[in-house]
Amino acid sequence: MSIVKGINNHWYFTPDFKESYITAQEIDLNVFKEVRLPHTNVELPYNYFDDKSFQRISCYKKILNIPKEYKGKTIYIDFEGVMAYAEVYLNGIKLGEHKGGYTPFTIDLSGAVKFGKDNILTVVVDSTEREDIPPFGGVIDYLTFGGIYREVHLRITENINIENVFVKTFDILQEEKRIEIDLSLIKKDNKNDVIQAICVLRDKEKEIGNVSKEFSEDFTTISMDHLQDIQLWDINHPYLYELEVKILKNDKEFDSYTTRIGFREAFFKSDGFYLNGKKIKLMGLNRHQSYPYVGYAMPKRAQQKDADILKYELGLNIVRTSHYPQSRHFLDRCDEIGLLVFEEIPGWQHIGDAIWQEQVLEDVKGMILRDCNHPSIILWGVRINESQDNHDLYVKTNALARKLDPTRQTGGVRFLVHSELLEDVYTINDFVHDGGYRKYLAKNIKNFATYDQPMKEIDGEKVILREPKMVTGLDHYVPYLVTEYNGHMYPTKRYDQEERAMEHALRHARVQNASHLNEHISGAIGWCAFDYNTHADFGSGDKICYHGVMDMFRIPKFAAYAYKSQKDVKEEVVLEPVTYWSRGERSIGGVIPLVIFTNCDYIDFYYGEEYKGRFYPDKEKFAGLPHPPVIVDELTGYWGMKWEDARFIGYVEEKEVIHKKYTRNPIPTELEVAADDTILCAGDMDVTRVVVKALDQYGNIMPFLTDGIYVEVTGNGELIGPKYLSLIGGSIAFWVRTTGEKGNIHIKVCSERFKEKQIEISVE
Repeated sequence: MSIVKGINNHWYFTPDFKESYITAQEIDLNVFKEVRLPHTNVELPYNYFDDKSFQRISCYKKILNIPKEYKGKTIYIDFEGVMAYAEVYLNGIKLGEHKGGYTPFTIDLSGAVKFGKDNILTVVVDSTEREDIPPFGGVIDYLTFGGIYREVHLRITENINIENVFVKTFDILQEEKRIEIDLSLIKKDNKNDVIQAICVLRDKEKEIGNVSKEFSEDFTTISMDHLQDIQLWDINHPYLYELEVKILKNDKEFDSYTTRIGFREAFFKSDGFYLNGKKIKLMGLNRHQSYPYVGYAMPKRAQQKDADILKYELGLNIVRTSHYPQSRHFLDRCDEIGLLVFEEIPGWQHIGDAIWQEQVLEDVKGMILRDCNHPSIILWGVRINESQDNHDLYVKTNALARKLDPTRQTGGVRFLVHSELLEDVYTINDFVHDGGYRKYLAKNIKNFATYDQPMKEIDGEKVILREPKMVTGLDHYVPYLVTEYNGHMYPTKRYDQEERAMEHALRHARVQNASHLNEHISGAIGWCAFDYNTHADFGSGDKICYHGVMDMFRIPKFAAYAYKSQKDVKEEVVLEPVTYWSRGERSIGGVIPLVIFTNCDYIDFYYGEEYKGRFYPDKEKFAGLPHPPVIVDELTGYWGMKWEDARFIGYVEEKEVIHKKYTRNPIPTELEVAADDTILCAGDMDVTRVVVKALDQYGNIMPFLTDGIYVEVTGNGELIGPKYLSLIGGSIAFWVRTTGEKGNIHIKVCSERFKEKQIEISVE
């Protein structure tokens, strides 16, 4: 019987490396400092840092004491993610290595273990951008933060144990359904022994199916038929079942494996995407897995929170894991809440040599074997993002994906038109919508050499998304998905001038509208959800790409409301005017056109005490959106006259359901401090985000307030990042992590302008 234990506490780390560290049988505490996993090899500022800071070779150590009673067992250590190359030693003996920062790997420690004694585990981590490992070799528009940034487990098993279980579901739309279980074993000895596998399917605690099979190979497929009364997994009802597989030899249980599954049929067709036979328009955003200060090194709760933000706060139904496999915690949460996933292999434009390409195939294999049981994943990305066509490589990646997982389609994200289609779905980054900037270049500069636009004859102001057949070059429609838009075409900071922030939001709305109007486009996934740190080659010069509809702290920009307002009103009533409500913020003055993202039937607008009228969603310009924005294009009150308050009232089925007020004279009134979670878990590292907002007398964020604040964390927690912060656009956030012990975390936020705020978090 296997024993699996998280070993994420009491590691020792040094940011540098010497060969002598490998053979040292004691941990020099003058060199190594105690850390906990997930861990980043260097904490960085929010912006303005050297993007080579984390590109170094560092060293981790841990003491392992494995009792004598486990002698004769197999001792594994499972790493979920180490950036980007790792060598693993036990007691000075090299036991294995791994290339690639985004896929898991396992090292067999058995041959070097001293049972009943302290063993020194050493992990040498190379976080440099090595040309033999994707995504490296060219430039990359994101940072690949170093360290052992995901969790690690110790696994003690018998010499026959389960390597992998893949559960495939069939006959989804039939009354009786079935599953096939691909079971892979590792047999270290007695390879011809007969093994019995027992598979049990459960709905909560209730057993709903079981089957057993005897076999002597190290791989077999087991069928479980005639499954009845099965609830389907979909985006509104993400029903999950549990499958347990046990292997026995001579009636002795050797190992077990438990996974969650969902019964669903997901298929892209030439006329759209179908889930369980129902056509669904996909609306989503891309996600980078990075955070301020610690880069990739965030534990379970933070990963889950990102999924919740995308699904519940923004109202999306799909996310693309750009541009690499992401945390299993994020994917687990997508399964739980019904957020569809397009997952892809690591890479960004560059294709390397033969060794590099062999690693691409390893990445395809590692991604699919790890994540094949996630019902949320509907498409495998088996092409390097935005790379040129490479027939030989992509024939191999598609063939491998289809062999490993014949139940899902493949995609490959390109920006090329008339690209060779080897995948099942033509996935395309369509940045044609430029707001008319091409016409400006043609008139004033007459030079397109540096302008990122593959089809110059397109008017990027009027054409929002290109016709699929124009892009594919085919005379017939094929499954087609837009996987990026906007992004670098119109980077926008959360505190940018109102006209820019409004145009940023409208561009997202226009593309989604165009997607909804074209039945041959399965959907559109925008670039991107959150701002992210980047190399000096990209971004705004401060190492940030401000491409998100939220900032790096997951605080929304106006563009976020273009998505949020598409939610069903039964889920949440949304009323979000795109304005800071000041006469002098825009060019020339005023607030017209005034865009209001809402899912209400109509709104009433008051300017001061004057009723300005009833305004309806603009179904002419945004006929495709479930909930078009309201656009107010007339408002009296000339420059030099007194500016008035504003009041917006939203109605659904002729009933007032929401209202918002804006003051003509905003005064800093309250510093709001709120944690996402007030109860955390002891043991392994846990975190929560704390959001700080400077509010006026009507409870609105003050977008130009930049006061400094001081954060003090005491008790059983610690602050991630600096204790002195500045509000950005009237708000800021920070994360607090546990120390591992039970108790309370006390958080104090101080500001010269506002009263001190204190909150408490319980660690249980």
